[in-house]
Amino acid sequence: MTKLGWGILIALVLVVGGFLSMLSFSGDGEPGVRERLRRANPFVRTPTSLVVPVAGVAPTAIADSWGDARGGGARAHHGTDIMAPGGTPVLAAADGTVEKLFDSRLGGTTLYVRSPDRRTIYYYAHLSRYADGIGEGAVVRAGQPIAYVGDTGDAGPGNTHLHFGVQRMRAGEGWWQGQDINPYPLLAGTAGQR
Repeated sequence: MTKLGWGILIALVLVVGGFLSMLSFSGDGEPGVRERLRRANPFVRTPTSLVVPVAGVAPTAIADSWGDARGGGARAHHGTDIMAPGGTPVLAAADGTVEKLFDSRLGGTTLYVRSPDRRTIYYYAHLSRYADGIGEGAVVRAGQPIAYVGDTGDAGPGNTHLHFGVQRMRAGEGWWQGQDINPYPLLAGTAGQR
């Protein structure tokens, strides 16, 4: 190989080495390119799986009802309905803090949990009641009982189920804001798969 060839090879190795040094895959030092991109866009990161929020229900028993017509076709369904007998424990799908306990015409008795990084809200609706010790500001852990399945709101008498929703949040958004995302892939364990 000629001197010019060796020079080009060395320059190429240095350029590639310099680029690779910018990519950090360990927790040491400055954040890598991927971490800087994730921090720059709050909508990039979402959970990849959640605890099924109804005790005794397997992921395979959940149907994807996202986008189904509701209210006689007046609106689309922005969540996943998980059928269960009334009084079945509702579990926290992920760690977080109870941000709001609320009664609404459509959702009935509802509960909103915000993730520790404040970028995600988990919404639980049609509850019969809250679990003991659950109030606004309570810290909950994934799998912890937080409420009980009911038929409040527009669920209809005897149509006991949990309506479960997930919202991505931007900095400063309140519990009633955010962008709805389909929770089914997160519950079924298929998030990120195609």
